[in-house]
Amino acid sequence: MHAILYMKRIIFLIALVCLTTTSHSQINEVGIILGGSNYIGDIGSETYINPNSLMGGVIYKKNINPRVALRGTFTMSQLVADDADSNNSYRNLRALKFKNSIKELALGMEFNYFEYNLDDYKKTRTPYILVEIAAFNYSTIVSGTDPSNYEYESKTSFSVPFGVGYKSKLFGDFAIAFEVRARYTFEDDLDYNNPKIKALTFGNPNSNDWYVFSGFSLVYSFGRPPCYSTPY
Repeated sequence: MHAILYMKRIIFLIALVCLTTTSHSQINEVGIILGGSNYIGDIGSETYINPNSLMGGVIYKKNINPRVALRGTFTMSQLVADDADSNNSYRNLRALKFKNSIKELALGMEFNYFEYNLDDYKKTRTPYILVEIAAFNYSTIVSGTDPSNYEYESKTSFSVPFGVGYKSKLFGDFAIAFEVRARYTFEDDLDYNNPKIKALTFGNPNSNDWYVFSGFSLVYSFGRPPCYSTPY
């Protein structure tokens, strides 16, 4: 219930910003995201930022003003975890591991701590925070007794995402950013946990899974200069 209320508030906030701005106050950014991902749950390391698998994606932003941008990202990665990497002795002895793939579409807003404007050399870098909603697709095991006869299905769910970053002009119309995006999911089976299958019943059933993306984005800015900048 709290998660649904959270997402409704985010959607309302995004819609409000869209309705109170015009196309004349926008500039576009498009680019790529590269970095790493890690899973946090019932298997493997319990370190929150611990990239151990390659992550990549694309990003699009529409700047509303020097402090706010709407953004959308599509990200793909594998989630990998191994009990051998944990500092927990129980997990070391249990020796479970898994690998899953994830595809995520996230929409939200980027709030700059300082005014950001590539046309003003005094405003070309700033830390920022992210508030988003995200849908992601992954695989689950729905039946079977051991790895030789497991039956897999594709599943789509939602997460509560948040993140922080720092961006700076690189040269010309290009900018670079480093950011960490954490996702709290409403699922406990990203690691194939399934209470209906004895071999896949493990961990804490009351603790849902997380995943984290951390890395760099390279974007190119184009389009009509925003009304708050002075073209040269």
